[in-house]
Amino acid sequence: MGIEIERKFLVRNDAWRAEAGPGQRFVQGYLVNARNRSVRVRCEGERAFITVKGPRKGIVRSEFEYEIPVAEAEQMLGELCSKPLLEKTRHRVAHFGAVWEVDEYGGEHGGVVIAEIELDHADEAVTLPAWIGREVTDDPRYRASAIFAVARGTETEGEQP
Repeated sequence: MGIEIERKFLVRNDAWRAEAGPGQRFVQGYLVNARNRSVRVRCEGERAFITVKGPRKGIVRSEFEYEIPVAEAEQMLGELCSKPLLEKTRHRVAHFGAVWEVDEYGGEHGGVVIAEIELDHADEAVTLPAWIGREVTDDPRYRASAIFAVARGTETEGEQP
């Protein structure tokens, strides 16, 4: 069974850039975007994926991800996914033996920057970099699917990032 265990944080400043790689542009869209599950299509440069995510139990949830042909992903993004599509650049930043993923959202969400770290188990200790701000793991406003809902104008009142 596929499992995702992650924590998310707002980014306090740009100090992470000194250690970041060049970044990879992502474009993603949702085939299904419900409160407790989602099915998304994502293009990451020369690769593409379809991902199915289940309901959260704390910081843990089911996740199944499959690589698909880029041409098929682009067709799904163009014809089947709800609009607008999410655009972001993901940077990887090493810190104390862990790799942080820092996502800079573009388009309508330019300026939103969220850092996340994937864990091997839910109670794993994490050393936070100085540039990490408030934890938003449990704040539904900062999930990519919620940022997508805000872009569509379908967010629940009070849940806008």
